[in-house]
Amino acid sequence: MKPLIIAIVGPTAVGKTELGLELADFFNGEIISGDSMQVYRGMDIGTAKASNAEQNRVPHHLIDIRTPETPFSVADFKQEATVAINAIHQKNKLPIIVGGTGLYVNSVLYDYQFKDVPEDPEFRASLETFAKAKGNHALHEQLQNISPEKAQAIHPNNIRRVIRQLEIHHVTGKVGESGMENDAVESPYRPIVFGLTMDREQLYERINQRVDDMLQKGLVDEVQYLLDQGYENTSAMNAIGYKELIPYIKGDTSLASATEQLKLNSRRFAKRQFTWFRNKMDLTWFDLSENREQKIHNMIKIIQEYQH
Repeated sequence: MKPLIIAIVGPTAVGKTELGLELADFFNGEIISGDSMQVYRGMDIGTAKASNAEQNRVPHHLIDIRTPETPFSVADFKQEATVAINAIHQKNKLPIIVGGTGLYVNSVLYDYQFKDVPEDPEFRASLETFAKAKGNHALHEQLQNISPEKAQAIHPNNIRRVIRQLEIHHVTGKVGESGMENDAVESPYRPIVFGLTMDREQLYERINQRVDDMLQKGLVDEVQYLLDQGYENTSAMNAIGYKELIPYIKGDTSLASATEQLKLNSRRFAKRQFTWFRNKMDLTWFDLSENREQKIHNMIKIIQEYQH
């Protein structure tokens, strides 16, 4: 019988971390972060990483395994997550992937083969934003750092091709011309995927509150530290939560304005996440707007049925 695996996905601030911990406690599980940014050391507050107490409560994997200047592709994630899943199964424990980066989670659940390269619209949008803010040459420099050969073959002003090469590298860890589809239906696991949703106004309220909490916890200092370490022009610093605060730190905007931009970008991101999960993932939705305990009880029952 194929091994069982749980995945919890959903938009930012919907309550994935808390639910993952509760299910891990109940089923003697370990958590694999399914978030493309939590792999980076020093990016703690802005990525809403599980706290030290939470990581002590339940073992976590794929957190703090790279420095921010190191690219981390979907292929890298799949490889490292698969190793973690196998190790967790060998301990007779239940692997639970928790995160909002749907492409990464799907790559593991459905054993994506990276012969061709799927698109990552979120990453592409971040590169477009970067190019507008820093200029075409700064973007081209990212490609130069990865592959001088490819960079030489593509003019800096050919922004579409530069972005596509960076996207291919982001997904596969390599550069190339191919584009990939992988619609593997067969999973090497028995996956149970829970999608968390919430009343839009309630979710947006939680997002706004989370941004305020992050700022209170020292997000500005975290971004300042990363800039001091020389990470400003890395892909990691294009992440929501970091790129919005750089203009404030440089004196180009007020903290109030940067905060509003961060809240707006986070709400828009949540909307895009919903669309992606609805269109690209085979999952069971649970609305956590009310009767949360009953919904968790229902999830536990579903998992128990699969276990027997």
